[in-house]
Amino acid sequence: MSNFINTNVSDGIGYIPHVEKRDLHRVIAASAAGSAMEWYDFSIYGTASALIFSDIFFPGLDKFTALLAAFATYALGFVARPIGGIFFGRLGDRRGRKVVLVTTVLLMGISTFLIGLLPTYKQIGIWSTVLLIVLRLLQGFGSGAEQAGASLIVSEFAPANKRGYYAALPFAGIVVGILMAAGVFAAVQKLPDAAFQSWGWRIPFLLSALVVGVGVFIRLHVKESPVFEQMKIKNQASKQPIRDLFKYSRRNLIIACGLRIGENGTSYLYQVFMLSYLTKVLFIDKSVGTEGLIISTAISLFTIPFIGYLSDKFGRRFMYRLTSLIALLWAFPAFMLFNTHEPSLIYLSLTVAVALGTFGMYSVQGAYFPELFDARYRYTGIAISKEFASLISGGIAPFIAAALLTLANGHYWPVACYIAFLAAVSFISTFFASETKGIDLHV
Repeated sequence: MSNFINTNVSDGIGYIPHVEKRDLHRVIAASAAGSAMEWYDFSIYGTASALIFSDIFFPGLDKFTALLAAFATYALGFVARPIGGIFFGRLGDRRGRKVVLVTTVLLMGISTFLIGLLPTYKQIGIWSTVLLIVLRLLQGFGSGAEQAGASLIVSEFAPANKRGYYAALPFAGIVVGILMAAGVFAAVQKLPDAAFQSWGWRIPFLLSALVVGVGVFIRLHVKESPVFEQMKIKNQASKQPIRDLFKYSRRNLIIACGLRIGENGTSYLYQVFMLSYLTKVLFIDKSVGTEGLIISTAISLFTIPFIGYLSDKFGRRFMYRLTSLIALLWAFPAFMLFNTHEPSLIYLSLTVAVALGTFGMYSVQGAYFPELFDARYRYTGIAISKEFASLISGGIAPFIAAALLTLANGHYWPVACYIAFLAAVSFISTFFASETKGIDLHV
């Protein structure tokens, strides 16, 4: 347990936690490990949906219909995420941040591992699809409060004047997870097609056992959030955080949802739908898309903490507005570069879209969202805003994009308009959001 010192605070005499640097570094590592686990899970599922699931779980359908079916199961995970966000967010505000962080990473990892053991449609028919849907729902339920908890606990440990930088660091775990997923898939794609479709696609899912083992081990050895410990000492933890959230912070909840839509929607369009667009519409070698993701996400290892640092200097609102504007303006140039069929230009397109636009917004979220909500219902507020926005943006984005592409006979302009619209929602939301840089996160 963190040490506490008795000192004067704005609301009278209270306890302010003193955080050791080693505890801050340990919680950053734990949050990054969980972020890596979550995005490894979702990246390999999204990649498999784009490249293989339409063939092994939905055989006999034409390519566009099978792709729609595969993306529909992908979207189902996002249906479970808000439910998981409500359940685990409430638990995190009532029982503590740490117990939720351990539980969610364990649930996600087990679900992902079991997907790798599923029989195919040819082996057991429709039951293979049913089991895939069940495991996808469990995966989504577990991830419903994962990112909310990762950013929250680091923000509550970090010093106020460097919170943007430190809270962005766990999101580097996202990059690690995506890189691991892309790297593993790039390796198994080199197998002969028969081997890849038979057993090669399973390898990324089975390897999740190693990732979740590391994540659980690290998280079991972190301390509870000093803010939550303070609330326990002062007996201020909310007994009904959902009620309190909607009673006291409905406006910020709506604003946070709006901020999230542009980031989450564009993220899954570039990282999931784009793979199908390049391979099944433009007939570009499937390695180009995965290599482009590897390059753009690797560069994000540097842009994520740097943009978080800039949010400490120039403010959360300004940096969120700037990065969402980049995402908006880049929508059409991104597809123009895709359509050149030139790998180097495709890599450039993804780098701007992902490293500056999507992950630019995401890096600011690390500190911005915890600062928007009171400590008593902070976990619930972050989880609900993130996951309900994910349900109406990221979860259905590949499905909507595939439908738009089908209706437009393969032309990209409706999808580019869709990306611009999602980014515009976040851009407009910044004009209603408050500046929160450096505020006190304690009750």
